[in-house]
Order: sequence, then structure tokens, then C-alpha cells
Amino acid sequence: MGRISLAWQILTSGAFAARVATLLTAPPAVAALAPPATSPGPVKPPGAPAPPRSVVSAKPLRSDAVTLLAGLQREGRLIDFLKEPIEAYSDAQVGAAVRDIHRDCGGMLERQFAIRPVLDQAEGSNVTIGASAQHGRIKLTGKVGDTAQCSGTLVHHGWLVTKSDVPVWTGDAEAASIVTPAEVEVR
Repeated sequence: MGRISLAWQILTSGAFAARVATLLTAPPAVAALAPPATSPGPVKPPGAPAPPRSVVSAKPLRSDAVTLLAGLQREGRLIDFLKEPIEAYSDAQVGAAVRDIHRDCGGMLERQFAIRPVLDQAEGSNVTIGASAQHGRIKLTGKVGDTAQCSGTLVHHGWLVTKSDVPVWTGDAEAASIVTPAEVEVR
């Protein structure tokens, strides 16, 4: 596999990047195959602890929230849209822009999180609530009394994440807070 292809897989696949990070932090399986050092270092006495190895940090250098923002910007240019003053544009122009952003950002959320409704009933329907309300799956509003068994109207079906495939950040600390780098065209 070429280096560029390997780098692309690491950047675009969280699962693949995690496997690579695991391999990089694992002790070498066959130390005898390592090339001999040009000059042997000082010999450590038997029983002395090994010096710490320089390994790739298992903890990412930036938060998953910044990685999520970067994905929404890369896929749907969401931040560009939200930061753009839209007062000068007509409703039709804004609507046309929103269609692409909606499609592209929605696709990214589906790939990384597979978001599904908490309750599969239609909003406005009557639902009976059991003990699941006590586990954070359902928020009760209105005349809330005994939550062991109650019923009400579904105002919003809620959302839950069925997977989390946020890519693992592999950049350096200097770029950890960069959502999108500045782009300069050189002439």
C-alpha cells in the first residue's frame, strides 16, 4: 500500500486510525529483526526499569467536538454558511444554499453517527410511558406526577446515536484547534 493511500485511510477512517495507533503503541513483536544500532548506547544494569519509550499519545490532541465541526465544514460548508451575513440575499437564494448544506451535513451525520429517533411514533400521537422516563430517554413536561406509568402527547421524538465513528485526530498540537485551514492561492 502506498504511503499516500495509507495516510488517506488513516485520515478518513476512525477505525483504521485507531488500529494504526494501537500498532504504533504496542511493543515490537520481533525485536531481533530491528536493524542494529550504529553505536550501542550505555548498557543498563540487569533489573533496571526500561526508559520510557516515545510513543504516539493514545489521547487525541483535540476534542471530538472540533473534529465534528471540521467534518460539517468539510462536507457541507456549514460554518461558512452560518458565519455569512445573509440579510442581502433573497429567501430563494438562501433556500437554494440550504438544500446543499442540509444534504451534505445530513449525510456526514448519518455516516458517523447513524442518528435515529428515540421513539418511533409520530409526533402528536399519544404515548404511554413506563420506567424508561427515569433513564434519560424521555423528558416529561406538563403536569408531571407519578412517572411509573403515565401517558401524554409526543411533542418531539428525540434523537439517539446508534454508532460513533468520529475520525481520530492524527495532526499535531499546533493544528488541533483548526477547523478549516486558511486557503491561499499562489500565483
